[in-house]
Amino acid sequence: MNAGTVDELFTRELRDDRIGLVDATGREYDYHWLCTSSWQAGNFLRHAGVREDVTVGVVGDGPLALLAFFGTTLLEGTTRFEPPTDLADADDFRALVAPVSALEEYDLPRGAQRVGYGSKPDAPDVHHFDAGIWTENPSFPPLAIGPETAILSDGERTVTHGDLLEAARAVLEETGLETDDRVVVRAPLSDPRAVAAGVIAPLLVRGVIVLPDDEGGAAAERGTYAVSSESVESIPEAKRIDLDAVSLR
Repeated sequence: MNAGTVDELFTRELRDDRIGLVDATGREYDYHWLCTSSWQAGNFLRHAGVREDVTVGVVGDGPLALLAFFGTTLLEGTTRFEPPTDLADADDFRALVAPVSALEEYDLPRGAQRVGYGSKPDAPDVHHFDAGIWTENPSFPPLAIGPETAILSDGERTVTHGDLLEAARAVLEETGLETDDRVVVRAPLSDPRAVAAGVIAPLLVRGVIVLPDDEGGAAAERGTYAVSSESVESIPEAKRIDLDAVSLR
């Protein structure tokens, strides 16, 4: 797909019943759900003040964590997966999206919003992500995001839309990843290389993002490719996308 920015992977004409995401339980989500739910997540996070030049922390690696990332992206914000708990001095930090049970572990700057998922928050000042996004408008206004717009941060570097897409396309060229191929993300999303290879690369070819199974049990094969820094003998999938080989400028 000839996308110049990541938001172009969520346009109306790309909504269909092709599978785009599989969660840790094996539940499948199609591209219609992925696009529409990402728009709803963006509309919801807008109420929390997410916009260009702000950072959103996202804790977790399930479907709602990915929706928080996609929604932030549509609003021209920057996502930081698994941020540190001490964020009081992070002036650009605008919102934290995390399981409700983990929210109190984080010290946020004044004015930053807490957005919880997984259970209903008791605190009145905590937004309920699960319930809130489904009440939002399932459409999104036209965007004008540039390739130089920041999309991810790991605390040390900032990655732009253009950087992330360039890295993802290099993965496609190296692996030959095709439509409907399943890519298991066996590396932390806090590493932008894992997002490039395990999330953006499959989206570019209409492949399937597969979230790993429970780390507490034996890993089972869930796709053809795995994004991992482990040796090929350590993963159940037949092919490995080496995290260390994914290049980001």
